[in-house]
Amino acid sequence: QVQLVESGGGLVQAGGSLRLSCAASGRTFSSYVMGWFRQAPGKEREFVAAISGSGGLTYYADSKKGRFTISRDNSMNTVHLQMNSLKPEDTAVYVCAARRTIVGVAAPRGYDYWGQGTQVTVSS
Repeated sequence: QVQLVESGGGLVQAGGSLRLSCAASGRTFSSYVMGWFRQAPGKEREFVAAISGSGGLTYYADSKKGRFTISRDNSMNTVHLQMNSLKPEDTAVYVCAARRTIVGVAAPRGYDYWGQGTQVTVSS
């Protein structure tokens, strides 16, 4: 069982930055692929980024490349999402998730554990 707790969300002006964190319980954190998704009101859950267990491989949704950076610290059981040049359309609840396999990381199915999410609001 893995529990995930996100933090770092908030209100920021367009063009600003936020760093989200996701703290995981358990002793096998490095064996999990970690992903970030987001969901805006009235929209489907959307893939943002994912990172392999070792941190050596990263994956991004095309629209996030260059603005968002995912990283992890296995010694602290934490994964981060650095978000720069934020836009109003980035407003959403951001959720981290964990899965065992690297195949199909952009799809919500296959993730075994989900956090509760943290709200990010970008004002224009």
